Amino acid sequence: MLHSMTTEPEQQIGVGSPDAFQRLWTPHRMAYIQGENKPSGSGAEDGCPFCSIPSKSDEDGLVIARGERVYAVLNLYPYNGGHLMVVPFRHVADYTELDEAETAELAAFTKHAMAALRRASGAHGFNIGMNQGAVAGAGIAAHLHQHVVPRWGGDTNFMPVVGHTKVLPQLLGDTRAMLAAAWPARP
Repeated sequence: MLHSMTTEPEQQIGVGSPDAFQRLWTPHRMAYIQGENKPSGSGAEDGCPFCSIPSKSDEDGLVIARGERVYAVLNLYPYNGGHLMVVPFRHVADYTELDEAETAELAAFTKHAMAALRRASGAHGFNIGMNQGAVAGAGIAAHLHQHVVPRWGGDTNFMPVVGHTKVLPQLLGDTRAMLAAAWPARP
């Protein structure tokens, strides 16, 4: 039975009735949770998003910057605003498979990402790392990618801790434009 909200404790609140809670729905995350669009093989034709992103425009692919061997792209399922990844163009699964030039450019792009995030959003710190293999938590284990997650004092509050919900204050396209503008100029 549905009732309007009152302060009387004996009244029951039915499904769909106002209950004084504000809810933030994040249905886009269900695709990630259910593993939709996970690659079935080792290339763009097999659904690898990291292989198909480079063929898109920067805006459509959420690419922040492109190098010769790697590129920086926003995470579609960010932990924090500005969460990006540095990804080699070449489809490799393991860090040890990178050649020296790829390793050097991945490291340089990680430094550029930190500088751009500090410049654009005043990040106080960072979580940086890679999950190697599905058992280590890699969502897309077949294509190496390094996460760069900006952090700020107090950015972990009750929402992610208790409510398992992250509130992001900016659309991904707007974040991409802001970080691309703050990316250090190439010499």
